[in-house]
Amino acid sequence: MFPILSTRIRRTLVLSRIGRGDIQQRRYAISTSNMVGHRYNVHSHQHQHQHIVHQSAPTAPMLINCDLDIHSASYLQATERTKKQVDELNQRLAQIQQGGGKKAVERHLKRKKLLPRDRMQALCDPGTPLLELSALAGNMDGIPSGGIVTGIGMVSGQLCMMIANDATVKGGTYYPITVKKHLRAQEIALENDLPCIYLVDSGGAFLPEQARVFPDKEHFGRIFFNQANMSAKAIPQVAVICGSCTAGGAYIPSMSDESIIVQGNGTIFLGGPPLVKAATGEEITAEALGGAKVHAEISGVVDHMAATEEEALHMTRHVIANLGKTREQQQKFCGTVTPWDEPHYDPKELGGIVPTDAKKTFDIRLILARILDGSRFHEFKANYGKTLVTGFGQIMGHDVGIIANNGVLFSESALKGSHFVELCCQRGIPIIFLQNITGFMVGSKYESEGIAKNGAKLVTSVSNASVPKITMIVGGSYGAGNYGMCGRAFGPRFLFMWPNSKISVMGASQAANVLSTVQRDNIEARGDSWSAEEEVTFQKPILEKFEHESSAYFSTSELFDDGIIDPSDTRSVLGYSLAVARRKGCEPNATKFGVFRM
Repeated sequence: MFPILSTRIRRTLVLSRIGRGDIQQRRYAISTSNMVGHRYNVHSHQHQHQHIVHQSAPTAPMLINCDLDIHSASYLQATERTKKQVDELNQRLAQIQQGGGKKAVERHLKRKKLLPRDRMQALCDPGTPLLELSALAGNMDGIPSGGIVTGIGMVSGQLCMMIANDATVKGGTYYPITVKKHLRAQEIALENDLPCIYLVDSGGAFLPEQARVFPDKEHFGRIFFNQANMSAKAIPQVAVICGSCTAGGAYIPSMSDESIIVQGNGTIFLGGPPLVKAATGEEITAEALGGAKVHAEISGVVDHMAATEEEALHMTRHVIANLGKTREQQQKFCGTVTPWDEPHYDPKELGGIVPTDAKKTFDIRLILARILDGSRFHEFKANYGKTLVTGFGQIMGHDVGIIANNGVLFSESALKGSHFVELCCQRGIPIIFLQNITGFMVGSKYESEGIAKNGAKLVTSVSNASVPKITMIVGGSYGAGNYGMCGRAFGPRFLFMWPNSKISVMGASQAANVLSTVQRDNIEARGDSWSAEEEVTFQKPILEKFEHESSAYFSTSELFDDGIIDPSDTRSVLGYSLAVARRKGCEPNATKFGVFRM
């Protein structure tokens, strides 16, 4: 089903999916005028693969010929597995919508406060998508959504990053994962030149975890460092004080371009009433210490005072509307977007492509055929380095370069990838990485042929590429292959995962075998023996640990990605991400190097 944030708004594109209704709604268009281009046709393929071409479409590259036997045992098994995984994903996403629990939500609503996702939705232009990021952060540590909701939406005609504390989760206090998620949202805003709206409702740092929240470089203070640097780069920031804004958090409205406070609920102070009493003996209420009138009429910390949250959010929309951006500036971020047509093959079939047995291979072009406009793909170096597929296409009207795994990486594959990255930088074309990689080829033959230095060329070119990079993990993401294919450490603007994905330094069985080999060698070196049963016992906890820590849910809980998505939503999510990413960094040859033929 099309990912939705609320059952009231059917045109919301997010990574959190609640409700199981309207399962047929996915196929309608995302048609906001300044976002991803023109409306695309609404239709149902029903496995007929009817090719739709706009009159204004450019001369078509080669159509990918990737028919899929939807009646084969492999397809049916994979589809059933994906269905179960998506059902589990939906259940997890529905659970985190409850925030800190029923009682906490009831207390929150009783104070006439909106829930964080409702605040974000109220800010968005009617009928426009909202992309929620990292919805399952903190899910394995009992911190729903990491205690903070982040997402990108269209506000008064401009794409904005929204960061909303969830006061139903421990009063909106900052756990380590909360800080990490807040910083990631600011990073995305900075990289993509997005105005940032802070919906503040937080008690400050979670004191029992202060050592993991307060003192280090990437801890709580980095929020304000980022605010200062975003302001220096002319990225607008607006704060809406919906509840508590305590301790260091008081700097958020103080460092924003404009700030709005809600009467009765909004308070701002460096030290709350208990701290004031302990330090000075003064007894004072929160409202008298740092309420709306204090800061709107006396201190000047805020610029606007609202009677209700709804009024505050309405004011925020007006603030964004008056940022001074011209229509040309607002539209510039889309780059050159042409009308587009749907893939020739049905994206609903994506869930049946990756085999249930991870050891079995498949042609990555099967995925490309179901995400590219018209299933058209101009492949680059098709006959060289065949385990890496590279080429040009379009996704929802956006020009893209594709780098996709089709097996283990050899020297030829790495050199081909390096060459292609340089072409994309020379032409100012964003790069989409589709990861399904076990790593680089190993063995004496390949080491002597220079797999290390050739792999380093790919890692170097990806690291220095100035164009937007977006990574989608559709299968495995192991070892150095993760690095060469633009893993998290290599600065992709966005990184998403399918629910079947695995990510770790190596596979569970490989890790168990490596460690047991070392253990056996040590035991035999002492002259002792090691039975097969003892080896199995030794390997069991290793296998369990690696299986757990390599799962998509562990990854997203730790914020190693920007969210898990339903495979059938891949095209929509990539199209939205491209609309955001193309705001900045698509200048041709921005890296100032020529193209090296590898």
